[in-house]
Amino acid sequence: MPTPTKGPRVGGGPAHERLILANLATSLFEHDRITTTEAKAKRLRPLAERLITFAKRGDLSARRRVLTVVRDKGVVHRLFAEIAPDMAQRQGGYTRITKIGPRKGDNAPMVVVELVREPLSAKKATVKEAESATKRAAKQGEAKKAAAATKAAEKDKKAEEAEDLTLTEASDEVESTDSDATEAASLADTPDIELPEGAAPANEDGSAPEGYTVKGNASSGLYHEPDGQWYEQTQAEFWFKSAEDAEAAGFKKAGSSD
Repeated sequence: MPTPTKGPRVGGGPAHERLILANLATSLFEHDRITTTEAKAKRLRPLAERLITFAKRGDLSARRRVLTVVRDKGVVHRLFAEIAPDMAQRQGGYTRITKIGPRKGDNAPMVVVELVREPLSAKKATVKEAESATKRAAKQGEAKKAAAATKAAEKDKKAEEAEDLTLTEASDEVESTDSDATEAASLADTPDIELPEGAAPANEDGSAPEGYTVKGNASSGLYHEPDGQWYEQTQAEFWFKSAEDAEAAGFKKAGSSD
């Protein structure tokens, strides 16, 4: 036979044990207290408290579960209607075991098993309410701390983003200033080209003024006519109307051996 989980077996076998405990539970719920041996009381106590827990639920499923153990419907009704409401404020400890003298004959230790139906004292109820309030306050305090930490982290993140944006804008402004300074320096370093006599400056788009067809180049001192070899590749710094004007200004024809 399988060994019972708590204490020695009561009765001759598992089925007999279940019947004995069911009868003890029925008597306990009917009379509120019974006298039995200590061994039976220790096996009865967890069963009785489990049945009371089902009765506190009060639904149909719980009632059917209790009826599988306690077969007397009148006792089950008393358990759900009278006993369970008295246990509503308790979270356990529904029974009390009190030791009495040994039994005559076999000297077996005897006890009284009774239901604890007394209401909680005002002091215990106050202490219990204070403990619940303390737990709620602790949870609320933790929630507030977490919210404050999250808010501070978001604030720091926004401050860092604003600082990064400010640094980026300052860097762009410095780069823009350096670029403008470089461009100004480049323009300042570019020497002004003096126009030779008889020459005209090129238009803004680099094209020739009206009536000017000969390209002049100051760095090489050469001029290019429209039929010349490098005419199209040459960028004119100024223009002449004719080759004679270019030669009068001291320029030589490109490609000539002179």
